[in-house]
Amino acid sequence: MPSLEGACNGNGAVTVATQLTNLDLHIEGIGVAYPPFQVGPDALETIAKRFYPTSTALSKVLTINQYTGIETRSAIGDVDHPSVNQPKGPTIEQLHDIFYEYGVPLSVTACQNAIKEWGGSVNEITHVISTTCTNSANPGFDHFVVKRLGISQSVEKVLLHGVGCSGGLAALRTASNLALGESFRRRPARILVLACEISSVLVRSELDSIVENEEVRIGPCLFSDCASAVVLSNGIGDIGSVHGDYELLGWKHKIIPDSEKELGFDVHPSGWKVVLSQKVPKMTAAAVAPIFKELIGEIPELRNDKDKLSASDLDWALHPGGSTIITGVQAAMNLTEDHLRASYDVYINHGNSSSATIFSILKRLREMGEGKEYVVALAFGPGIAVEMMIFRRRARIDDLIVESLD
Repeated sequence: MPSLEGACNGNGAVTVATQLTNLDLHIEGIGVAYPPFQVGPDALETIAKRFYPTSTALSKVLTINQYTGIETRSAIGDVDHPSVNQPKGPTIEQLHDIFYEYGVPLSVTACQNAIKEWGGSVNEITHVISTTCTNSANPGFDHFVVKRLGISQSVEKVLLHGVGCSGGLAALRTASNLALGESFRRRPARILVLACEISSVLVRSELDSIVENEEVRIGPCLFSDCASAVVLSNGIGDIGSVHGDYELLGWKHKIIPDSEKELGFDVHPSGWKVVLSQKVPKMTAAAVAPIFKELIGEIPELRNDKDKLSASDLDWALHPGGSTIITGVQAAMNLTEDHLRASYDVYINHGNSSSATIFSILKRLREMGEGKEYVVALAFGPGIAVEMMIFRRRARIDDLIVESLD
């Protein structure tokens, strides 16, 4: 069970230190579900030529589209899908229907994959924490996912909105705090954390603004579709996972001051529109180092070495908001492409799936084999919000058996 470090201040009052000596929080299963279609950079140009006249802004966007570094993006359909091939783009109501048609089944699959890897039962799930920025219905999509999974309808649920690309880590942070609460009540927590985004169908809304307002908007060059999930355990009653996932050691949530207008996702009658200013790569890169140092100083097993430990001593699972965001953090923290290998891999092959991307990166990093003992997960969202977590890789049970026999 987690234990707190306490101290007494000058007035004789007992204060609780910010450090927990042992969180005992573990990711026991990761599930990712991408839709079946992969579209290349030429897809955007095809749709643009079908429905829009040539304009200066559109030409600039199509040029940018060829140099994002993305080879393919995952999508619910190809360039001939009905949602993007009407005289006008889909309305908010139609986008809602599309999300429920595709997003809910995709979410169910991601959750089933995570639960299967964990090895537990849906009856053991105590909480469900979900996030999306591409649907705003009430009840939320999580209600219908829970129903299809066969989880009790009385399970405690939280649906996060307004957190954009940082939503996956924000949801995991929320789940972690709930898990610690259950730990202090001496109750088990098995929390299903879900992120789902259906972004590809917003392309027509973005192209409308590009042509009508002569705005250079890069959202349609980057975003893709995905659902991903993890199962978080607080260790109570847990016999251990046979899958060597991640132990969560600590986290930080920070807001970059006066940055609200630089990064966002604005609602519009024809769909949500990405706000991503040219200042974002520089602002986010500058924010990482102090947060990293602060977080290292709060983790008991790392804080004694915080002055010796460098960013390059850890692997990095960075949400790939765009190529300049990745390279900006890489340069600021003196990292190599190998440190960010999973982020690059997911970005190149699937694009930016907003909140659902980070769990896909953690899964991909694990699949890439042995790496550094500690892993930093990092994402930026509207605010600008910075979400950072540090994990320790867990040794696989079969590896431990081999070691003990040796």
